[in-house]
Amino acid sequence: MPIPEGFRQLHRSRMAIRWGDMDAMGHVNNTVYFRYLEQARIETFEAFGFPPSPDGIGPVIINAHCTFLRQLRYPGEIEVCTWAGALGRSSFEMLHQVRRIDAPDVLYAEGGAKVVWVDQRVEKSMPLPQQVREALTGTGA
Repeated sequence: MPIPEGFRQLHRSRMAIRWGDMDAMGHVNNTVYFRYLEQARIETFEAFGFPPSPDGIGPVIINAHCTFLRQLRYPGEIEVCTWAGALGRSSFEMLHQVRRIDAPDVLYAEGGAKVVWVDQRVEKSMPLPQQVREALTGTGA
C-alpha cells in the first residue's frame, strides 16, 4: 500500500531481530511486529521532543493495525519508517513500513495507529498543540 498523499515521513528506526522474537514456526511472531511499530512510534515522539509522559500530556494510541507481507527471521536488522498525517482536532494517523536492512526494496510489513493527544491527569483528549502540528506537518519556525 502506498503512503497516502499528505503524509510526511518523520523518522527511521533501526532495530535488531532478536532470537526471542521468533515463535515455534521459525519466524518472527505476529505480536512482535506490533512491538517494532511501538518502538518506532516512541523513537519518533522522542526525536521531536514529545516523549510519553504517563502523568502529563501526550500521545495515546486508540487502535493499531499491521499487515504481514513476508516472514522475518533471525538473524537480521530491520528499519521501520514512520509517517504521520490525516490530522484532526486532537488526533492523527501514523503509518509504518518494515524492511530488512539487507533487503531495503522488500516490504515485510506495514501498519499504523491512530494517535490521540491526551491530558493524562483528566484522561481526556485535547487539541493537538501547535508545536505538535508543526512537527507533524513540517511547518512553522
